Amino acid sequence: MDRAKTASAVNLASWLPLRALSGWSVKDLNGDLAAGITLAAIAIPEQMATARLGGFAPEIGFFAFVAGSLAFALFGANRHLSAGADSTITPLFAGGLALIATSGSPHYLALAAMLALMVGLLVTLSGVFRLGWIADLLSVPVTTGFLAGISVHIIVSQLPGLLGLPTEGGETVRRIGEIATNLHLTNPWSLALGLGVFGIVFVSEHISARIPAALIGMVLATLAVIAFDLKNRGVEVLGALPNGLPAPGMPTVDFQDAQALVPLALLIAIVVMVQTAATSRSFAPRDSDAPDVNRDFVGVGAGSILSGLFGAFAVNASPPRTAIVAQTGGHSQFSGLIAAAIVLALGAFGGGLLANVPQAALAGVLMFVAQHILRWQVFAKVWRQAKGEFALILITMIAIVVLPIETGVAIGIGLSLLHGIWGSTRTEPIELAQVPGTSVWWPPGDFSAGEQHPGVLVAAFQAPLSFVNADRFKRGLSNLIDASEELKLVVLEASNIVEIDYTAAQALIDTIRHCRDKGAVFAIARMESLRAQAALKRFGIAEIVGTERIFHSVDAAIKSLGPGKPQQQKQDGVP
Repeated sequence: MDRAKTASAVNLASWLPLRALSGWSVKDLNGDLAAGITLAAIAIPEQMATARLGGFAPEIGFFAFVAGSLAFALFGANRHLSAGADSTITPLFAGGLALIATSGSPHYLALAAMLALMVGLLVTLSGVFRLGWIADLLSVPVTTGFLAGISVHIIVSQLPGLLGLPTEGGETVRRIGEIATNLHLTNPWSLALGLGVFGIVFVSEHISARIPAALIGMVLATLAVIAFDLKNRGVEVLGALPNGLPAPGMPTVDFQDAQALVPLALLIAIVVMVQTAATSRSFAPRDSDAPDVNRDFVGVGAGSILSGLFGAFAVNASPPRTAIVAQTGGHSQFSGLIAAAIVLALGAFGGGLLANVPQAALAGVLMFVAQHILRWQVFAKVWRQAKGEFALILITMIAIVVLPIETGVAIGIGLSLLHGIWGSTRTEPIELAQVPGTSVWWPPGDFSAGEQHPGVLVAAFQAPLSFVNADRFKRGLSNLIDASEELKLVVLEASNIVEIDYTAAQALIDTIRHCRDKGAVFAIARMESLRAQAALKRFGIAEIVGTERIFHSVDAAIKSLGPGKPQQQKQDGVP
């Protein structure tokens, strides 16, 4: 009873608010203060640029960061994770919303806030119901292709700002054509400012990730605008931002618009879960406990809900910002709260300080982000080691660039699932041989010459048994049985069969019948999965085979049922 009460208390404690601040003490203040200030310095230009990427005013990015940081500190588990506006998902909802409303219009802003609420609710519920496995639906090649496609979207959307050209809307391919046509109108001052900021951030990253290079570049670009009167030379600036805080409230969106947002919300929620899980697992708790991905889903999801209530957009976990907190000595989410307070003060009272920030400087920051999320090393490794999967990278990237972005993401998710299923469908039953002088049964290969027992077939199936491979299993094992001469015993080595569904169970029963029609005994060895064992009982297979013919090892099965043994003559009927 006491043990049950203790387990219940631990389970309850894992869901209490402020878990990411538990154990904090005054001695942690210096580390959290340094990390918080550094995080704010990096977040300010990044959140402004990301908001601009989505068609929002820069201060909206500040409020999204504050909402994400505050909500995650209350409900998340990871001590370092930073949630806020993120360039990975911003092109997704910006492209989707642009099909329904004009970018930057009140209707657009209301839809973005409603989408944030929907995404937040989906991610939060996924955490509450412990659906962290959803984050594993995207394979590495598909994720790499997705990020490459997003990178192209960011580059194309920011080239006009970098070059000082009019902003273009519409499909990515058409925008590329418009930019190429207007290249002769490039403003050299804007280009110099944008490339300068890009260069500062690029070089600084190779020196130390702790350097707030984006902020330094933005400040220097702003000073250049003032010193050389670049506004009169065609350089576009942000202008003074409105001071004050947004009033909380539900976004005004009709049912038809909300219904249209559902598919987009599902796609973005999956992307948020994938990135949150990756970030949570990459920055393990300092007490060496396993990362609580589900609890972190709740924290990030709550951030999107709070962001939507204050008129901002969906937030996401940020691997780069999380790394900064960990590297600069952050001990808890108190560092995130410090950064949020600084950003909130700037957004609420410091709008005038940002009046002369050039748009090209923000474009330079986003250009750096775009090249940063291109995983060139993964491209090269997949090309060298798995050329078939390299096609997944290219198809996903092209789909996201050429098609509507949410359609491209859906295709990427579908490809990832099909790729996983395809691997299971290609599994064939294989005949095993005994490694000489051991009790080990192994697939025949170049490393050792295996031994076969006369009249005995030992076969393995190295995948879960399900409807996608049931027929392949049945035909493959039946062919092995037919090819064996004077067969007396068939042993299914089942250590890799972790699941059996209804369709596969019927295929297994048919295979047992075929084996017995050939006059051989059928036995099962090394079925270690509890789910598979339960399936044997549930589908009546254990009764058909006979519990006395289910063994812990292949050797035990052969010693008990091999040719010449009395038990070998005994057969159970198959219904």
